[in-house]
Amino acid sequence: MRTTTPTDRSDGPSTRRGLRRVAAAAAATAALLLAGFGTAVQADAAQPATTSSKVTWTATPCSTPKKTGELACHSLRVTGGVTAFQRARAKAAGVTPRAADATTPSGYGPTDLQSAYGLTSAAAANGAGETIAIVDAYNDPNAEADLAKYRSYYGLTACTTANGCFRKVSQTGSTTSLPTSDSGWSEEISLDLDMASAVCPKCNILLVEATSASMANLGKSVNEAVTLGAKYVSNSYGGSESSSDTSYDSSYFNHPGVAITVSAGDSAYGAEYPAASKYVTSVGGTALSKSSSTSRGWTESVWKTSSTEGTGSGCSAYDAKPTWQTDTGCSKRAISDVSAVADPATGVSVYDSYGVTAGWYTFGGTSASSPIIAAVYALAGTPSSGSYPAKFPYTAAGTSALNDVTSGNNGTCTTSYLCTATSGYDGPTGWGTPEGVSAFTG
Repeated sequence: MRTTTPTDRSDGPSTRRGLRRVAAAAAATAALLLAGFGTAVQADAAQPATTSSKVTWTATPCSTPKKTGELACHSLRVTGGVTAFQRARAKAAGVTPRAADATTPSGYGPTDLQSAYGLTSAAAANGAGETIAIVDAYNDPNAEADLAKYRSYYGLTACTTANGCFRKVSQTGSTTSLPTSDSGWSEEISLDLDMASAVCPKCNILLVEATSASMANLGKSVNEAVTLGAKYVSNSYGGSESSSDTSYDSSYFNHPGVAITVSAGDSAYGAEYPAASKYVTSVGGTALSKSSSTSRGWTESVWKTSSTEGTGSGCSAYDAKPTWQTDTGCSKRAISDVSAVADPATGVSVYDSYGVTAGWYTFGGTSASSPIIAAVYALAGTPSSGSYPAKFPYTAAGTSALNDVTSGNNGTCTTSYLCTATSGYDGPTGWGTPEGVSAFTG
């Protein structure tokens, strides 16, 4: 079972230098609004220049399994430094970015993610009546309250039990007999719920909490999500492959007409399960930054921190290759299919309060990219009966419906495209990241 250790990262010489604030708070606020960061973003009061912009983060506690046989979550929480969002915000407003703290968001929000992936129009118009299921382990007692904080801050409509938008159940469907609460998995849950909200704000959200992080309990939770009507199921966890995986495939993940997404892992090159299941969309991770030199306005590369941390990818040892996957360097199932932002240094904003200081945090890891892609499927509409939505991006391969990620790697490997970005399909980013929803319908 792979685990992750705390990591420091520098984002380059230009971001290591402290910058001086060059505008008053009122002027900064106006500039931020003009730059499109939304009415909820407020300029900080005057702060001293930061001494370093190095972004640091730590693996959330659920990335280390509590018991033998449990799977790990794929989330990383920023602990300091200046993120890509903060740098872009400061540049737009002419202010000095300061190190992340819990008082204001320091990661990308809904407007940023929708812009980056060509989803602004779809997010405004689509998703009503669709249900995204989030499958995680243990209970987050503050899930609904924390989700309300996130959605209120960013001006999203309320998603509550009372209005029918939000529902939290156990793996048996109970709303009252829930698992033991766990602060580490609560961080993961907050990340997943917020990303589903950011990309598909009109969608309903079903949180299914497994009794533990075993494959059996998480798998039963996937089945329960489908039983309760979810057509989009996000899973942000994984572990080492085993000879039992093919039986897990048939027991838990073979749900035609349901888009099931799974994070590819945060331990760099190497296959994990259930991302290796032939029935799921395996989701790799990228580093995402604003760019004035591209027509898209954003740029992406493979997320890699070190030889042991970055997006997962690789060739399954057990799962058969799905018929729609035609790469020749892997005789079995290749990981990943598509990708989205996962680098903590270019991470996403999350509100969390259970087991940590209540407030705003920036998260990364492929735990972010999986619910993002599940939400894109939801914006695209209900999958056709009998279909395997993992196939949909392959039908759109090589078209403008996907942003081809062509730079970076997540390690070294004999078959280079399985660990190195290239034009077309590659392991770390699959066929690329969404540009609208047309690659996710069928």
